[in-house]
Amino acid sequence: MISVGTLLKEERVKKGLSLRTVEKSIRVREKFLKSIEENDWNAFSSEIYITGILSNYAKFLSVDKQKVIAFFRRDYERRDDLSFKKSISSHHFTPQTKRLVYGGIVAVLAIFLFYFGYQLKQFLSPPSITIMAPMTNRFRSIDNVVIRGKTEKEASITIFGERIYPNKDGVFEYVLPLHTGKNELIIEVIGGNGKKNVVRKEFVKE
Repeated sequence: MISVGTLLKEERVKKGLSLRTVEKSIRVREKFLKSIEENDWNAFSSEIYITGILSNYAKFLSVDKQKVIAFFRRDYERRDDLSFKKSISSHHFTPQTKRLVYGGIVAVLAIFLFYFGYQLKQFLSPPSITIMAPMTNRFRSIDNVVIRGKTEKEASITIFGERIYPNKDGVFEYVLPLHTGKNELIIEVIGGNGKKNVVRKEFVKE
């Protein structure tokens, strides 16, 4: 029973064509054409890749494409031990394509490592606290000052033992009574990761 590889080879020889000539005409490497003529399917990455080459080869030799594909599928179904390579071999790529593939892999890996590092830093770091107001720490003729700050939305805020609740943006306010002289403010914040941050501010009433 004639095989698809034998069929194509006989037609090529009959027409006096070399594998090199076929390679240049249909732009398929000679070693793959040789593998087809020898019915060595393990050299290819997938069945679809093989049928594509077979179709072009048959068209070039003026052989019935449907007949060629049918011969291949018949041989394929008989070969229970046929296993196509799951990964694409490097010889299928040009040097430029290899650089693009490797560059893409490196870029994805770098993004993953950056994201992982950022998340790890967020998890291990105590919550940040930003005092938005007042802009000065010295006052005259006022008895109270409104402290406005911002921290993480999930954080727990305590000032002098009193629990302070931030709004949905993490902004909180506290009215600090002022006595003549130095007035110390201590803000304790515990983040969602359990880490604690303490901010001490001093305000002076002259």
